[in-house]
Amino acid sequence: MKQIQNLPVSCLMSYREIEEQHPVLMVTSAAAWKAVEARLHGLKIATKLEVSTATTEHWDTLLSSAARSNAEVVYAVGGGLAADAGKYLAAELNLPLTVLPTALSVDAFLTATSGVRCEGCVAYIETKVPEVVILDLEVIAAAPASIRAAGITDVMSIATGSWDWKFAHEHGQNLPGMEFIPWVYENAQTILDGVLDCAVAAGRGDREGLKTLYDCLAMEVQLCNQVGHARPEEGSEHYFAYCAENLVGPGWPHGDLVGPGIMLMAAMQGQATERYESALQACHIPLDRIPTAVTEETLAALPTYCRKHNLPFGIAHVL
Repeated sequence: MKQIQNLPVSCLMSYREIEEQHPVLMVTSAAAWKAVEARLHGLKIATKLEVSTATTEHWDTLLSSAARSNAEVVYAVGGGLAADAGKYLAAELNLPLTVLPTALSVDAFLTATSGVRCEGCVAYIETKVPEVVILDLEVIAAAPASIRAAGITDVMSIATGSWDWKFAHEHGQNLPGMEFIPWVYENAQTILDGVLDCAVAAGRGDREGLKTLYDCLAMEVQLCNQVGHARPEEGSEHYFAYCAENLVGPGWPHGDLVGPGIMLMAAMQGQATERYESALQACHIPLDRIPTAVTEETLAALPTYCRKHNLPFGIAHVL
């Protein structure tokens, strides 16, 4: 049976209003916890785990501590790393999961998979969709500008990812189950237009702009859920990010790698990039942080890298 995943139930409310009656396994990072600890007096925390890396080996070490707790529900507080680790632990423990994003930095708090680093690339393993996502727009608006709305990159990657999808179709390179669907492509462009329109407001922390960015993230994720793959929104821009991470080292924010990847791959695809650049800058995505030598080395390595890791066909394969 092929299952189509749904989005989590999402609630707009203050984290101060949360009243959780069950013992909580808290999965977070030091910075995220510091930002919201004072708002979470309504949680009965049985065990608090700090996650540091996106590997199943690390998460399995946390799992042994988690299994000894008397927690009946998992809460993940923070960004993409906390959400991905929370999904993994909740799935392994067969517990419900609530995610409290402290920034709209990625789309991971909406998806059914967790991204893990494996042999120099990123693999997505099936974990679970959170039962609930709670969005406190006051908390998100107060997040550091560099991550507050960095999730725009996971929607703007439609620009280059869907181009790659169509490019692969034209060259007979789409894999079975990833066939090009024109109406899905067109719907993705509409979501892209929506996120470009809200970039300025989201970047400055306006509530309406942040809510629109969340809406675009949700629609991008559900569109991919419906077709069963990520080709409408993931392509050569993400491949660039995965490859570059091996050269710059771990710990870089997702948007700091994907944002430049969007600009570089869009240019390689012959797209006009002015609107993309303006949107990324409005959301404080640094486009010049990656050293020029690293960018050049990454671009030179990309075709071989893509084939080595069996990444779906795109412009990166033929640079």
